[in-house]
Amino acid sequence: MTVTRLISPADAADLAGLLTANRTFLAPWEPLRPESYFTSDAQLAGITDALERHTQGLILPHVIVDAGRIVGRITLNGIVRGPLLSCSVGYWLGEAATGRGLASAALREIVGIAFGELGLHRIQAETLLHNVASQRVLERNGFGRIGMAPAYLCIQGRWQDHILFQLLNPAMS
Repeated sequence: MTVTRLISPADAADLAGLLTANRTFLAPWEPLRPESYFTSDAQLAGITDALERHTQGLILPHVIVDAGRIVGRITLNGIVRGPLLSCSVGYWLGEAATGRGLASAALREIVGIAFGELGLHRIQAETLLHNVASQRVLERNGFGRIGMAPAYLCIQGRWQDHILFQLLNPAMS
């Protein structure tokens, strides 16, 4: 069963509503966001930008869907070709969708696309040190810890350490 699909401009209002409803839940894992981020217009602008970068082969922006409703996002970011053939993956779910295996299923799908259709060799993921739920999702999908990056991303207005994970394409090892 497919749980992800390419994002569409028609998703802007649903994403704005989901982000607004989950603002407090997602805050510990996100950068500080201006009020405008939670509007349909801002989500549409972000989707338009993401689809433009997708056509350039730089990202793969998907939504996570459950029973026909958008419940989160998953994106392959920073796709690099040449000798690296690598990217980074990021994902989130609204609170009501957590604990049901949707993030694991979405990651499994996106890994299949990355290693199959896109022909990538490596996927990297990063989590805050205390984001145990996300670490479990990665480990369930075969990602291994490769280290810790000090002050890696600015989350909640502070530069915070992150654990780095990677998964290598077994067909290329």
